[in-house]
Amino acid sequence: MLDKDQIADASRVLAKHWRDGTKLDALEPRPRSRADGYAIQAALETPSLGQLFGWKIAATSESGQKHINVTGPLAGRIMSDTVIADGGTASMKGNEMRVGEPEFAFRMGRDLPPRASPYSVDEVLAATGSFHPAIEIPDSRFVDFASAGEAQLIADNACAHLFVLGAPTTANWRAMDLVEERPQITLRGQHYVGHGGNVLGDPRVALTWLANELRGLGITLRAGEVVTTGTCHPPLPIQAGDRFEVDFGVLGKVSVGFV
Repeated sequence: MLDKDQIADASRVLAKHWRDGTKLDALEPRPRSRADGYAIQAALETPSLGQLFGWKIAATSESGQKHINVTGPLAGRIMSDTVIADGGTASMKGNEMRVGEPEFAFRMGRDLPPRASPYSVDEVLAATGSFHPAIEIPDSRFVDFASAGEAQLIADNACAHLFVLGAPTTANWRAMDLVEERPQITLRGQHYVGHGGNVLGDPRVALTWLANELRGLGITLRAGEVVTTGTCHPPLPIQAGDRFEVDFGVLGKVSVGFV
């Protein structure tokens, strides 16, 4: 396990690259475990990156895992300064990953504090306030994110970069089978179809995974925080001038442009 000074130093390096839109080859000393990675990530909660807005899950689908070369999900923080209004514009500056991801997101209605036993899906859903269509625009502070490895990518905030949150749905999402929801994505005149089953088999299962990952870290998932559960379609290449639109049917729409 890295010591307190090493964790602080690594976090400062990542925060600087995040602010400057620049990249690095590797952290030194290099985090070797998920615990090291999460300790470095936690230290990213600084005023320069805004307040904690919520949480993201990277690699909840097979395509997402292949994209960053990991074998399972990773949790990351969404900071308030990285949130773009629905229908707004995202800068491509410094973004080397250059993909957009349609996602199922939820806002918590009450706290889920750490406890000894895992939370069930039903318990997590009972604590959830609302459903939102969302778009994530990930990126990494590493030059070669595909070879950075799990521990460094967790430290790198699970490739968090920019995030777009749609309006809360007015539909009764709790009565719907989110596994079989198929959001329609429009990009450069092409149409793509996502699938709720791509998100750890079920977006509600992914949400529960996040609650329990935080539980294991001794972190409370708090009321008001947003959780975006990972892409429901293989990451789609984006470029300046594009508009990325996702139609979740009765669950709502969300969009973002790129410059």
